[in-house]
Amino acid sequence: MKKLFAFVAVFGMLFIGASVNAFAQDEPQDTTAVEQVAEETPAMAEAEMEAEPVDESEGGELHKQIKIKFVEGGAQFMGAVLLTLILGLAIAIERIIYLNLATTNTDKLLKKIEDALENGGVEAAKDVCRNTRGPVASIFYQGLDRAEEGVEMAEKSIISYGGVQMGLLEKNLSWISLFIAIAPMLGFMGTVIGMIEAFDNIEQAGNVSAGLVAGGIKIALITTVSGLIVAVILQVFYNTILSKIDSLTNQMEDASISLIDMLVKQNLKK
Repeated sequence: MKKLFAFVAVFGMLFIGASVNAFAQDEPQDTTAVEQVAEETPAMAEAEMEAEPVDESEGGELHKQIKIKFVEGGAQFMGAVLLTLILGLAIAIERIIYLNLATTNTDKLLKKIEDALENGGVEAAKDVCRNTRGPVASIFYQGLDRAEEGVEMAEKSIISYGGVQMGLLEKNLSWISLFIAIAPMLGFMGTVIGMIEAFDNIEQAGNVSAGLVAGGIKIALITTVSGLIVAVILQVFYNTILSKIDSLTNQMEDASISLIDMLVKQNLKK
Protein backbone atom coordinates (compact mmCIF):
# COMPACT_ATOMS: atom_id res chain seq x y z
CA MET A 1 0.00 0.00 0.00
CA LYS A 2 2.88 2.33 0.74
CA LYS A 3 4.25 1.75 -2.78
CA LEU A 4 0.83 2.50 -4.27
CA PHE A 5 0.53 5.68 -2.23
CA ALA A 6 4.02 6.80 -3.24
CA PHE A 7 3.33 6.07 -6.92
CA VAL A 8 0.11 8.08 -6.91
CA ALA A 9 1.79 10.98 -5.11
CA VAL A 10 4.72 11.07 -7.55
CA PHE A 11 2.33 10.92 -10.50
CA GLY A 12 0.41 13.85 -9.06
CA MET A 13 3.55 15.93 -8.59
CA LEU A 14 4.63 15.23 -12.18
CA PHE A 15 1.18 16.25 -13.42
CA ILE A 16 1.34 19.46 -11.40
CA GLY A 17 4.80 20.24 -12.79
CA ALA A 18 3.58 19.74 -16.34
CA SER A 19 0.63 22.01 -15.68
CA VAL A 20 2.93 24.69 -14.27
CA ASN A 21 5.04 24.55 -17.43
CA ALA A 22 1.96 24.79 -19.58
CA PHE A 23 0.76 27.77 -17.57
CA ALA A 24 4.14 29.47 -17.96
CA GLN A 25 4.09 28.91 -21.72
CA ASP A 26 0.58 30.31 -22.05
CA GLU A 27 1.41 33.57 -20.20
CA PRO A 28 1.34 36.68 -22.43
CA GLN A 29 4.71 38.11 -23.34
CA ASP A 30 3.71 41.80 -23.33
CA THR A 31 3.01 42.90 -19.75
CA THR A 32 3.45 46.65 -20.12
CA ALA A 33 -0.23 47.58 -20.00
CA VAL A 34 -2.43 45.86 -17.45
CA GLU A 35 -5.64 46.82 -19.19
CA GLN A 36 -4.44 45.51 -22.55
CA VAL A 37 -3.35 42.18 -21.04
CA ALA A 38 -6.63 41.75 -19.15
CA GLU A 39 -8.70 42.48 -22.25
CA GLU A 40 -6.61 40.39 -24.66
CA THR A 41 -6.30 37.28 -22.46
CA PRO A 42 -9.87 35.99 -23.03
CA ALA A 43 -9.54 36.64 -26.76
CA MET A 44 -6.19 34.83 -26.89
CA ALA A 45 -7.68 31.87 -25.01
CA GLU A 46 -10.60 31.70 -27.43
CA ALA A 47 -8.23 31.93 -30.42
CA GLU A 48 -6.08 29.12 -29.04
CA MET A 49 -9.15 26.96 -28.45
CA GLU A 50 -10.31 27.51 -32.02
CA ALA A 51 -6.83 26.94 -33.46
CA GLU A 52 -6.30 23.63 -31.65
CA PRO A 53 -7.53 20.57 -33.54
CA VAL A 54 -10.63 19.05 -32.02
CA ASP A 55 -10.25 15.42 -31.00
CA GLU A 56 -12.74 13.03 -32.49
CA SER A 57 -13.19 11.18 -29.20
CA GLU A 58 -15.11 12.70 -26.31
CA GLY A 59 -12.37 11.65 -23.89
CA GLY A 60 -9.79 13.77 -25.68
CA GLU A 61 -12.14 16.75 -25.75
CA LEU A 62 -12.82 16.42 -22.01
CA HIS A 63 -9.11 16.16 -21.26
CA LYS A 64 -8.45 19.31 -23.30
CA GLN A 65 -11.17 21.25 -21.50
CA ILE A 66 -9.88 20.18 -18.09
CA LYS A 67 -6.36 21.27 -19.04
CA ILE A 68 -7.62 24.67 -20.23
CA LYS A 69 -9.59 25.24 -17.02
CA PHE A 70 -6.61 24.14 -14.96
CA VAL A 71 -4.38 26.70 -16.66
CA GLU A 72 -6.99 29.46 -16.42
CA GLY A 73 -7.53 28.83 -12.71
CA GLY A 74 -3.85 29.28 -11.93
CA ALA A 75 -1.32 26.54 -11.32
CA GLN A 76 -0.70 27.53 -7.70
CA PHE A 77 -4.14 26.90 -6.21
CA MET A 78 -5.31 24.42 -8.83
CA GLY A 79 -2.19 22.38 -8.15
CA ALA A 80 -2.96 22.41 -4.42
CA VAL A 81 -6.53 21.25 -5.08
CA LEU A 82 -5.26 18.51 -7.41
CA LEU A 83 -2.73 17.34 -4.82
CA THR A 84 -5.54 17.16 -2.25
CA LEU A 85 -7.53 14.96 -4.62
CA ILE A 86 -4.57 12.66 -5.29
CA LEU A 87 -3.70 12.20 -1.61
CA GLY A 88 -7.32 11.69 -0.64
CA LEU A 89 -7.90 9.11 -3.38
CA ALA A 90 -4.67 7.30 -2.47
CA ILE A 91 -5.80 6.88 1.14
CA ALA A 92 -9.36 5.99 0.10
CA ILE A 93 -8.20 3.31 -2.35
CA GLU A 94 -5.84 1.86 0.27
CA ARG A 95 -8.72 1.67 2.77
CA ILE A 96 -11.05 0.04 0.27
CA ILE A 97 -8.45 -2.61 -0.61
CA TYR A 98 -7.76 -3.24 3.10
CA LEU A 99 -11.46 -3.58 3.91
CA ASN A 100 -12.05 -5.95 0.99
CA LEU A 101 -9.18 -8.14 2.18
CA ALA A 102 -10.58 -8.00 5.72
CA THR A 103 -13.98 -9.33 4.61
CA THR A 104 -14.53 -12.92 5.74
CA ASN A 105 -17.26 -15.47 5.17
CA THR A 106 -18.31 -15.64 8.82
CA ASP A 107 -20.79 -18.49 8.34
CA LYS A 108 -18.11 -20.70 6.81
CA LEU A 109 -15.60 -19.72 9.50
CA LEU A 110 -18.07 -20.45 12.31
CA LYS A 111 -18.79 -23.87 10.79
CA LYS A 112 -15.07 -24.70 10.69
CA ILE A 113 -14.58 -23.56 14.29
CA GLU A 114 -17.59 -25.56 15.47
CA ASP A 115 -16.26 -28.71 13.81
CA ALA A 116 -12.79 -28.05 15.24
CA LEU A 117 -14.19 -27.60 18.76
CA GLU A 118 -16.09 -30.88 18.54
CA ASN A 119 -13.24 -32.89 17.06
CA GLY A 120 -10.01 -31.32 18.35
CA GLY A 121 -10.99 -28.89 21.08
CA VAL A 122 -9.87 -25.29 21.56
CA GLU A 123 -6.40 -25.77 20.11
CA ALA A 124 -7.82 -27.05 16.83
CA ALA A 125 -10.18 -24.07 16.68
CA LYS A 126 -7.26 -21.72 17.28
CA ASP A 127 -5.42 -23.30 14.35
CA VAL A 128 -8.40 -22.56 12.14
CA CYS A 129 -8.27 -18.89 13.21
CA ARG A 130 -4.53 -18.70 12.57
CA ASN A 131 -5.02 -19.90 9.00
CA THR A 132 -7.82 -17.41 8.31
CA ARG A 133 -7.16 -13.74 7.64
CA GLY A 134 -9.39 -10.88 8.66
CA PRO A 135 -10.46 -9.13 11.87
CA VAL A 136 -13.17 -11.71 12.67
CA ALA A 137 -10.64 -14.54 12.81
CA SER A 138 -8.29 -12.42 14.94
CA ILE A 139 -11.08 -11.67 17.41
CA PHE A 140 -12.03 -15.36 17.55
CA TYR A 141 -8.44 -16.30 18.27
CA GLN A 142 -8.25 -13.92 21.22
CA GLY A 143 -11.49 -15.31 22.64
CA LEU A 144 -10.40 -18.92 22.18
CA ASP A 145 -7.04 -18.14 23.75
CA ARG A 146 -8.85 -17.19 26.98
CA ALA A 147 -11.49 -19.91 26.74
CA GLU A 148 -9.75 -22.05 29.38
CA GLU A 149 -10.21 -19.23 31.92
CA GLY A 150 -13.96 -19.30 31.46
CA VAL A 151 -16.59 -18.04 29.07
CA GLU A 152 -16.82 -14.69 30.82
CA MET A 153 -13.10 -14.04 30.38
CA ALA A 154 -13.31 -15.10 26.73
CA GLU A 155 -16.19 -12.66 26.19
CA LYS A 156 -14.23 -9.80 27.77
CA SER A 157 -11.24 -10.62 25.57
CA ILE A 158 -13.42 -10.59 22.46
CA ILE A 159 -14.91 -7.21 23.37
CA SER A 160 -11.50 -5.67 24.14
CA TYR A 161 -9.82 -6.92 20.99
CA GLY A 162 -12.87 -5.94 18.96
CA GLY A 163 -12.15 -2.33 19.87
CA VAL A 164 -8.58 -2.77 18.61
CA GLN A 165 -9.82 -4.14 15.30
CA MET A 166 -12.28 -1.25 14.97
CA GLY A 167 -9.39 1.16 15.31
CA LEU A 168 -7.54 -0.63 12.51
CA LEU A 169 -10.61 -0.53 10.26
CA GLU A 170 -11.04 3.22 10.81
CA LYS A 171 -7.34 4.00 10.36
CA ASN A 172 -6.56 7.13 8.26
CA LEU A 173 -10.24 8.07 7.86
CA SER A 174 -9.51 11.34 9.65
CA TRP A 175 -7.13 12.27 6.81
CA ILE A 176 -9.86 11.78 4.23
CA SER A 177 -12.15 14.01 6.31
CA LEU A 178 -9.38 16.60 6.43
CA PHE A 179 -8.97 16.59 2.64
CA ILE A 180 -12.74 16.88 2.20
CA ALA A 181 -12.69 20.02 4.35
CA ILE A 182 -9.49 21.48 2.87
CA ALA A 183 -10.40 21.19 -0.82
CA PRO A 184 -13.26 23.75 -0.77
CA MET A 185 -11.20 26.03 1.47
CA LEU A 186 -8.35 26.06 -1.03
CA GLY A 187 -10.85 26.76 -3.80
CA PHE A 188 -12.39 29.67 -1.88
CA MET A 189 -8.94 31.06 -1.10
CA GLY A 190 -8.01 30.97 -4.78
CA THR A 191 -11.30 32.70 -5.63
CA VAL A 192 -10.76 35.48 -3.09
CA ILE A 193 -7.20 36.09 -4.26
CA GLY A 194 -8.37 36.04 -7.88
CA MET A 195 -11.08 38.59 -7.09
CA ILE A 196 -8.52 40.82 -5.41
CA GLU A 197 -6.29 40.65 -8.48
CA ALA A 198 -9.28 41.40 -10.72
CA PHE A 199 -10.13 44.54 -8.73
CA ASP A 200 -6.46 45.55 -8.77
CA ASN A 201 -6.55 45.32 -12.57
CA ILE A 202 -9.68 47.46 -12.64
CA GLU A 203 -8.05 50.03 -10.37
CA GLN A 204 -4.91 50.20 -12.47
CA ALA A 205 -6.90 50.36 -15.72
CA GLY A 206 -8.88 53.33 -14.43
CA ASN A 207 -12.19 52.17 -15.91
CA VAL A 208 -14.63 49.31 -15.55
CA SER A 209 -15.29 47.20 -18.63
CA ALA A 210 -17.59 44.21 -18.79
CA GLY A 211 -14.92 42.02 -20.36
CA LEU A 212 -12.35 42.91 -17.72
CA VAL A 213 -14.68 42.21 -14.79
CA ALA A 214 -16.31 39.08 -16.22
CA GLY A 215 -13.01 37.53 -17.26
CA GLY A 216 -11.40 38.06 -13.86
CA ILE A 217 -14.40 36.74 -11.95
CA LYS A 218 -14.72 33.67 -14.21
CA ILE A 219 -11.10 32.73 -13.70
CA ALA A 220 -11.38 33.31 -9.94
CA LEU A 221 -14.42 31.04 -9.61
CA ILE A 222 -12.72 28.10 -11.35
CA THR A 223 -10.78 27.26 -8.19
CA THR A 224 -13.99 27.19 -6.14
CA VAL A 225 -15.67 24.82 -8.58
CA SER A 226 -12.60 22.58 -8.61
CA GLY A 227 -12.46 22.47 -4.82
CA LEU A 228 -16.14 21.56 -4.56
CA ILE A 229 -15.76 18.80 -7.18
CA VAL A 230 -12.82 17.32 -5.27
CA ALA A 231 -14.78 17.46 -2.01
CA VAL A 232 -17.76 15.68 -3.61
CA ILE A 233 -15.55 12.91 -5.04
CA LEU A 234 -13.78 12.31 -1.73
CA GLN A 235 -17.09 12.42 0.17
CA VAL A 236 -18.45 9.60 -2.00
CA PHE A 237 -15.39 7.46 -1.25
CA TYR A 238 -15.59 8.37 2.45
CA ASN A 239 -19.22 7.29 2.75
CA THR A 240 -18.46 4.08 0.83
CA ILE A 241 -15.70 3.26 3.31
CA LEU A 242 -17.95 4.02 6.30
CA SER A 243 -20.64 1.75 4.88
CA LYS A 244 -18.10 -1.06 4.48
CA ILE A 245 -16.84 -0.56 8.04
CA ASP A 246 -20.40 -0.70 9.41
CA SER A 247 -21.00 -3.95 7.54
CA LEU A 248 -17.81 -5.50 8.93
CA THR A 249 -18.66 -4.30 12.43
CA ASN A 250 -22.07 -5.99 12.29
CA GLN A 251 -20.45 -9.18 11.08
CA MET A 252 -17.93 -9.12 13.92
CA GLU A 253 -20.64 -8.58 16.54
CA ASP A 254 -22.94 -11.30 15.22
CA ALA A 255 -20.09 -13.78 14.80
CA SER A 256 -18.75 -13.03 18.29
CA ILE A 257 -22.14 -13.83 19.83
CA SER A 258 -22.21 -17.12 17.92
CA LEU A 259 -18.70 -17.98 19.15
CA ILE A 260 -19.68 -17.35 22.78
CA ASP A 261 -22.66 -19.67 22.33
CA MET A 262 -20.33 -22.36 20.98
CA LEU A 263 -18.01 -21.99 23.97
CA VAL A 264 -20.96 -22.22 26.37
CA LYS A 265 -22.11 -25.45 24.69
CA GLN A 266 -18.54 -26.78 24.79
CA ASN A 267 -18.34 -26.18 28.56
CA LEU A 268 -21.71 -27.80 29.14
CA LYS A 269 -20.53 -30.92 27.31
CA LYS A 270 -17.55 -31.12 29.64
